Amino acid sequence: MRRVVVTGAGAVSPFGIGRKKLLEGVLAGRSGVRFMPEWEDIDGLESRIAAPVPPFDSRKMLPRKYRRTMGDMAMYAALAAVEAREDAGIGEDLMRSGRVGIVMGSTTGSPTIHEEFYSQFVCNGTIEGLRSGTFFKVMGHTCSANTAQILGLRGEQWSTVSACTSSIQAMGLGCLLIRSGRQDVVFCGGADETHYTVTMVFDVLNAASRRNNTPETTPRPFDSRRDGVVCGAGSGVLILESLEHALERGARPLVEILGFGNCNDASHIANPGVEAMARAMRLALEDAGRNASELDYINAHATGTESGDAAEAAAINAVAGSHVPVSSFKGYIGHTLGAAGALETIILAGMMEGGEIFPTLNLDEPDPACRCVRHVQQKTGQRLDLVLKNNFALGGVNSSLLIGRFRNGG
Repeated sequence: MRRVVVTGAGAVSPFGIGRKKLLEGVLAGRSGVRFMPEWEDIDGLESRIAAPVPPFDSRKMLPRKYRRTMGDMAMYAALAAVEAREDAGIGEDLMRSGRVGIVMGSTTGSPTIHEEFYSQFVCNGTIEGLRSGTFFKVMGHTCSANTAQILGLRGEQWSTVSACTSSIQAMGLGCLLIRSGRQDVVFCGGADETHYTVTMVFDVLNAASRRNNTPETTPRPFDSRRDGVVCGAGSGVLILESLEHALERGARPLVEILGFGNCNDASHIANPGVEAMARAMRLALEDAGRNASELDYINAHATGTESGDAAEAAAINAVAGSHVPVSSFKGYIGHTLGAAGALETIILAGMMEGGEIFPTLNLDEPDPACRCVRHVQQKTGQRLDLVLKNNFALGGVNSSLLIGRFRNGG
């Protein structure tokens, strides 16, 4: 089986454009969550906080011929992918060889453009004035398609549309494409954008945080005073590559993808299931031929919901007991949905390189229902050789990725 390594990464996050800004923000313990005054007039919406990407001038960063078919999320994806490509040092010939593919996901197409289109159509009852590029902004594979155009990719294009697990599934699928020999290199990741309709979904489910007056104190993963999700925006892109191919071209592996676990929970479409979460983690370990006793750290999905955090804590305990350090990154960047798995993996890789564990931001007092795991509440120096990354989604999707420190000898 071909070994799969990560040779480049790029990010757009609530801290701005670039992987450096993402890591600096998390390292400093900052929160990207803010109050959204533009949502104050939306009747019935009780959660008016989010972690958006700061404004930037896309005209200076992307050619107009591409922007015409891109909503915000596709722009985030493209900018992250371009940074990842530069980080990995991939040249034009390789990009157009057909041996480089792309797998990127999101929750939907651009919700901002969806609103613009339907507001015009429903109010006026006409498609007059509709721009030809609209469809390419709202289609489910807008991130992968637009990014592939900008990069000039001729390999395989896939889109994983599974909300909160979109980008971790993208990395899992990318790993499988490389292991099978179908591709040598795959751009993997996802993107999403902030919009009141996205937060509204969680608000209707009574799963959105309503700490509007103190946005920097939420979300609160695993905390006894947690009150729900805070939606974030951005994109994370990682370049997965076969080890042999990476070494041949002189690339420097950042980390190695060792195993991928992915399963469905058929018991309920919305409520999290402990057994399915645990099964995804075990599948990732089995895929790599490793044991839970070898884990140095687990990065939790933990979004700050009452039932989700408790279920994940119980699942982690069932798989790895209570001795493995556990933390969540949602307190820093919110829940970036389709980008969550990739952005959090980028933070995780930076954490592994720096030899320390970032704590769960806003975790002051662990809920009794979540105390069955070893929570990290302060930055802790520790060498990390083997870590597990979790992401779970509405619809019964459960995914885990096993990541290891790269060793050029196995």
